Amino acid sequence: MAAERLVVIGGDAAGMSAASQARRLKGPDELEIVAFERSSFTSYSACGIPYWVSGDVEHRDDLIARTPEEHRERDIDLRMRTEANEIDVAGQRVRAVDRESGDTYWTGFDKLVIATGARPVRPELPGIDAPGVHGVQTLGDGQALLDSLDHATGRRAVVVGAGYIGVEMAEAMLKRGFEVTVLNRGKQPMATLDPDMGELVHEAMDGLGITTVNGASVTKILTGPDGRVSEVATEERTYPADVVVLGIGVEPEAELAREAGLTVGAHGGILTDLAMRAVGHENIWAGGDCVEVLDLVAGRPRHIALGTHANKHGQVIGSNVGGGYGTFPGVVGTAVSKVCDLEIARTGLREKDARAVGLRYVTATIESTQRAGYYPGAKPMTVKMIAELRTGRLLGVQIVGREGSAKRVDVAAVALTAGMTVEQMTALDLGYAPPFSPVWDPVLVAARKTVAAVRGAGS
Repeated sequence: MAAERLVVIGGDAAGMSAASQARRLKGPDELEIVAFERSSFTSYSACGIPYWVSGDVEHRDDLIARTPEEHRERDIDLRMRTEANEIDVAGQRVRAVDRESGDTYWTGFDKLVIATGARPVRPELPGIDAPGVHGVQTLGDGQALLDSLDHATGRRAVVVGAGYIGVEMAEAMLKRGFEVTVLNRGKQPMATLDPDMGELVHEAMDGLGITTVNGASVTKILTGPDGRVSEVATEERTYPADVVVLGIGVEPEAELAREAGLTVGAHGGILTDLAMRAVGHENIWAGGDCVEVLDLVAGRPRHIALGTHANKHGQVIGSNVGGGYGTFPGVVGTAVSKVCDLEIARTGLREKDARAVGLRYVTATIESTQRAGYYPGAKPMTVKMIAELRTGRLLGVQIVGREGSAKRVDVAAVALTAGMTVEQMTALDLGYAPPFSPVWDPVLVAARKTVAAVRGAGS
């Protein structure tokens, strides 16, 4: 009996996790695995690129979990610098082009995994493709930015966008000795937070010497006599720039799937079932940044580009492809970041998310410290909690504070996943010792205050 063939499109987290898990379950005599990766790298941490650029991570290869050679040693036919550009669903084949030679060919499949990732948002603006303007999504992007920094004649950096990547790249530029300006279209940095919590991030960035301009819509990028970027223009004024970093966010790279007739959602990502199969297709799976997944709190699909999810998707897909069984139930939207020593965390819904799905809610915000107030190193942290009106069901938590603050969001993520109420949270048996927490952990203090808000709103 001939071996089945699995074709994987995309050689990073989801794709190669799926391939590796499938290989663990089935040997090459049962399952042939062919994987296409259009870049020169596989299985790397894109989330670590800002820290490599900043110098916190010394070597590029430190971000690579498994090289192409290591994958091939496991009997995976991994074809680098090869881009899949068409999926023939009815014919069960994929057309690919070798980006080095230009050769194009078709490869048949019995099972297909689509893990094409996400692409940086790159607005169509005059000058957007000028030398010195960089998106940061791949290791190649990171290397190009580092090379650009070495050739910059001045030390002025403009970061466009103030989401996770924008804030992290602002810190990286600061550590590289650049004067940093962040141009943010929103009311406050970190639109994944409510504006009142984003304001805390803004204040901290100002304190670090990062100039953050809110309500700034970029209109064009100007170049100097040498053709390199020289200024970034908004509707109000221009900002001098020797390098520009785009941190506007990402969107699903799902055009290949869309053109093949697969179903995509409102956010542009491929829709799948719980087993990560593409909706309506028995032998096609999709995972990673190119898909939408269920938001367990809102009850709607959403797009979240994170390596944690991508690796889980790959494990589930590989198990199912390899004859096992796995499901991915959904997410609650947990994310953490930092700018220098300020930690930023969120999980669940923001206020506007709750309104968008028709939930009525109450909020409570508390200020505390991440350690006992009398213990050396105690520093402030702010916790905001959102709960459903009447029921008190936890809907979301946001945390901004210093060292030891952000990972407290994991408590809230577990509570959200379990569908707990804020009243139930007040009885959680959390770890306590003065070096780690006040006697009442800030998350529990926020829960108590939110309980009072729920009761007050119901009276």
